[in-house]
Amino acid sequence: MTKTITLRLLLAAAMLAPAASPARADGPVAQRTATDEQAAFAADRASILAMAGDYKVTFDFRETTPWRADYTPIAPKVSGGHESVRVIEDSGRRIVLQHLLVVPGDAGKTVVVKHWRQDWTYEPVEVLVYAGKGRWTIEAVPERMRKGRWSQTVWQTDDSPRYGGWGEWTSEGGVRRWRSNWTWRPLARRDAVRHPPYDRYLAINRHSPSPAGWIHWQDNIKMGPDTAAADAKIVPFVQESVLNSYVRDGAFDVKAADDYWNATRDYWAAVRTIWDEAIARGRGVAVPEIAETGSASGERLMAYADDIQAGKLTTGKAISQARAVIAEVTR
Repeated sequence: MTKTITLRLLLAAAMLAPAASPARADGPVAQRTATDEQAAFAADRASILAMAGDYKVTFDFRETTPWRADYTPIAPKVSGGHESVRVIEDSGRRIVLQHLLVVPGDAGKTVVVKHWRQDWTYEPVEVLVYAGKGRWTIEAVPERMRKGRWSQTVWQTDDSPRYGGWGEWTSEGGVRRWRSNWTWRPLARRDAVRHPPYDRYLAINRHSPSPAGWIHWQDNIKMGPDTAAADAKIVPFVQESVLNSYVRDGAFDVKAADDYWNATRDYWAAVRTIWDEAIARGRGVAVPEIAETGSASGERLMAYADDIQAGKLTTGKAISQARAVIAEVTR
């Protein structure tokens, strides 16, 4: 009897004891041996490089939970297309991926649109982040959070900045993924053209390789000024879940994507350098946001690339004009 009572008391105590604290999602990466460190670095690189290829892409946008009683979520939107993703730089600790959107045009002519770009940097010291209202600033990554992590900086179609964040590649439940810290992001065109009450996102981005390709999952809080408040403080309006699925598919005009890039790659390399110089000078940059084109420079910089491919403009002349445009729109 005594043993039974004792056992019951022990079980009761165990049930009442507080659960072990969950591991900190954003704590320093656990200490690893040099061999394990190198293996993790190689696995990270493989996951990033695996995003290159040719894909059928599905973009699934869903506003879910409203955070204000006076806001009604918009209807879900699903769209898609084809993209070619190319590695345009790989120096070991830095990988750059360029997305090229391929769409059917008039009279059977394929149209290639230079899409977003993602830069990956291992153990970053700092990252370029969105600061609101057409401003980006360079932010230090906390020193204890650098080791073993990668930053991802995303750029708009004209190579002007979009958003940046940092995080760790992990394997959880048999799924490989990179998860960013919380990052501010400007509105995407799909929202900006509607002129909604919110004007930015507070977001976590996740990337995962899949057997068919890879996914980009965004967890977005759509936020904006509370116009009813005296100080117009930034408040949440609605939660959005975005799932972009990239499925390998070469059954589209891949050659058109490569022809465009081969014709314009030197121009875009120069444009990237000009943007980098502007950002370095000001430890960040301000560029007016335009709903239809993303930035004040978008329409012109994209048009110069089209003119190069069409033989209407030399690369040198286009670079000179791009430099003037970037100088005009930045501050």
